[in-house]
Amino acid sequence: MNTLKNKVQLIGHVGQTPEIKNLENGKKMARFSLATNDYYINAKGEKIEQTYWHNLVAWGKTAELIENYVEKGKQIAIEGKLVNRSYETEKGEKRFITEVSVNEVVFLSKN
Repeated sequence: MNTLKNKVQLIGHVGQTPEIKNLENGKKMARFSLATNDYYINAKGEKIEQTYWHNLVAWGKTAELIENYVEKGKQIAIEGKLVNRSYETEKGEKRFITEVSVNEVVFLSKN
């Protein structure tokens, strides 16, 4: 069991043009969403499609690649890890979020 890792692999379509931020240390950060689809057969025998949305964040060179080549609707494959974090809203409310920290991206769309 000690060979298991926090590893996520997804293939899907980009939900919106990635948000790119230039950080004070000179690195880039890219934040965007990815839609993946799953199918199942319901009790009536009908094939049902279910879409899942994933929050993704990439850093450094990976963020630069995403900035230059990724846009809404493109199909990509990613590999990364799950990251949980919390933050406080302007109203002082605590929020929790799970994101995929992207280590690698493969471009699958032809154009």
